[in-house]
Amino acid sequence: MEKIRVCQIGCGKMSKYTMRYVYEKGACVVLAFDVNEKILGEDIGNIMEGSKKGVVVEDIALLEKRLKEEKPDIAIIETMSLLNDLGDVLRTVVSCGVNAITTCEEAFFASNSNPTLYEELDRLAKANNATITGCGYQDIFWGGLISNLAASTHKVTMIKGSSSYNVEDYGLALAKAHGAGLTLEEFEKEIASLDEMSEEERTKLINNREFAPSYMWNVAGWLADKLDLHITSITQKCVPKTHSEDIYSSTLDMTIKAGDATGMSAVVTATTKEGVTIVCECIGKVYSKEEFDVNEWTIEGEPSTTMVINKPNTVELTCADIVNRIPDVINAESGFVPTSRMPELKYRVKSLEEYID
Repeated sequence: MEKIRVCQIGCGKMSKYTMRYVYEKGACVVLAFDVNEKILGEDIGNIMEGSKKGVVVEDIALLEKRLKEEKPDIAIIETMSLLNDLGDVLRTVVSCGVNAITTCEEAFFASNSNPTLYEELDRLAKANNATITGCGYQDIFWGGLISNLAASTHKVTMIKGSSSYNVEDYGLALAKAHGAGLTLEEFEKEIASLDEMSEEERTKLINNREFAPSYMWNVAGWLADKLDLHITSITQKCVPKTHSEDIYSSTLDMTIKAGDATGMSAVVTATTKEGVTIVCECIGKVYSKEEFDVNEWTIEGEPSTTMVINKPNTVELTCADIVNRIPDVINAESGFVPTSRMPELKYRVKSLEEYID
């Protein structure tokens, strides 16, 4: 059986791990793309901090042409956080009959935040016998682990979660999406004000592809889908996070003044027809020296259980999840398929191609 052939789209901070993991799991990278002129023409081995691979980073403008020439099995897309920003790339990838797996947080369960584009991409993927999915850290630490805890509970009344992460680790797009570097006035205008609307107004934005969900909006949808719950109402509230001292951000290449937004906390609350309430919060910000990642979830019910994970290696876990999911995506039915409808993720002992049906 031939090795799985991968196209890497986005060769920034996370790709260093993702591409290395691809090779170490028995697959290979045959194409790599980016928009950053500084790394165009660079061998991906340099990005991986290893030996040269004979594959260089190409301009994203060449994507369609090169996909048709190389015909990879799957594209790993590690660029933007919102589906609208990824639409053109996903259209190109699946139109070429190539599967797509992405760290785009909205793609984790995009049908509840951007149904119009989700349905368009779903139809296009089905027409070309390709599969799209979104996953990463949230696939396990905001999804699988929580559904497994619920599975060991007799009666669930509430699911409460909180997860923090350093936006410095994920690149410029994510840092900006969290409002890092904005004054409080700018944060209120550009981010927080979007929460101050009626359900009717929000529904209109969603249907018009103009809604900017927090990551937990899509997580609430994923959890409900996984647990066979039916959401009756859902809201989100974004609040800026600040620090008492100036903090330098290497990602933003700026010093964030004391009192300005270092990022944000986003709380999503979903009620369901079954009586289970989902309340989940993500805190993404530029960390001070004493701060670290924390992932904490509680299942309230009979019995109640709390899970706390301190200092998870969020970046590496995200990349490992992406690579371990590759066989599931290739095996899945065509269309835009969330991982809530895929098999439970497994550790891959053997080479990835040995897991293909």
